[in-house]
Amino acid sequence: MTTLLPAIEMTSGPIPTAAVIWLHGLGASGDDFAAIVPELDLRGCPAIRFVFPHAPSIPVTINGGYVMPAWYDIRGSDLIRREDEAGIRQSAHAIEALIAREVQRGVQPRRIVLAGFSQGCAMVLHTGLRHAEPLAGIMALSGYLPLADRLAAERHPANQHTPIFMAHGSED
Repeated sequence: MTTLLPAIEMTSGPIPTAAVIWLHGLGASGDDFAAIVPELDLRGCPAIRFVFPHAPSIPVTINGGYVMPAWYDIRGSDLIRREDEAGIRQSAHAIEALIAREVQRGVQPRRIVLAGFSQGCAMVLHTGLRHAEPLAGIMALSGYLPLADRLAAERHPANQHTPIFMAHGSED
């Protein structure tokens, strides 16, 4: 059994029937986006559970081996040729466990959104496009698709038509 990542959880009402699993960026924590929930006008929406997991702290090569919260190691500025495949896949497994817990709690996969910023964005794209059941959507902010060369072989048809909102600023 997979140990679940520690996380901040908030609900917009009793008995949530939808969930947003929102991943932070490199060096941050689940606290980064939790403050946005009270700012959202969710009146008229069914109850939503927001899950803001904390990535494990690992040495990050590009930062001189400094130990910090990270979904995977960044080995250099060339994000494609030096990808930490093992770290990416390990984090994807942990995210899948969070999705499974929401399903166990009664939230259907079609009512789960994966959201992420920066390194969290990379992880929600990687995980969401490979997930075996249709998701409600993917929100990808300021990131990229890791292990992109393997996506054609690994993507799951269940999420071929999953809506994706992807945005990237000019200074990101």
